[in-house]
Amino acid sequence: MGNPWRGDVVLVIEGQSHVMRLTLGALAELEAGLVSGSLVDLVQRFETGAFSTRDVLALIVAGLRGGGWTGQASDLLSAEIEGGPMVAARAAAELLARAFMLPETSDGGV
Repeated sequence: MGNPWRGDVVLVIEGQSHVMRLTLGALAELEAGLVSGSLVDLVQRFETGAFSTRDVLALIVAGLRGGGWTGQASDLLSAEIEGGPMVAARAAAELLARAFMLPETSDGGV
């Protein structure tokens, strides 16, 4: 079970639950590997629904690495993701949203 306040998103791959998290290092690796644009461009693609499967895979890999996974993107090419591509896309979007969400304090501020 992941901790959403820490930015965790859980994805089940090959029947095993994996906690994903976009750490600063994972975000840096993600940005370095983007085919086009920056992280801001990636966020905009998700906000407008113009993201690609490559975007989803890049976010999933970055999130898995941030959660401690040591695999490669190629390891996921034939992996069974519980819920299929739609669940993977939703998890990728959630990762991105949680990575840039500001925590609220008890007085409603940041």
